Amino acid sequence: MVMPISYEDFAKLDLRVAKIESVEAIPGKSRIVKGVIDLGSEKRNVIIGGAEFYKPEDLIGKIVIVVANLEPKKLAGIESNAMLLAADVNDKPYWLTVNEDVPTGTKIK
Repeated sequence: MVMPISYEDFAKLDLRVAKIESVEAIPGKSRIVKGVIDLGSEKRNVIIGGAEFYKPEDLIGKIVIVVANLEPKKLAGIESNAMLLAADVNDKPYWLTVNEDVPTGTKIK
């Protein structure tokens, strides 16, 4: 069952368009990688899951949707400062993307 939230709670989310600029393996980790995303006005480190399904070079350049105001979290000793949104099909992430003509940093409403 889907748990409903109020419009006010939804409005707290800062969903933005971002471009994955770089991706690198994390020693000893097979399911996550370290990425750098471009949010237009700034670049941020993020931890990206699903590394067992994608090569780093397959992720570079993707235009994705992120939760930009998520509280930072340390994973594998690296601070992640956003979360990429993905559809989950049999535990494999499919990153939510937009047309590449949408500028990075654009707010999703």
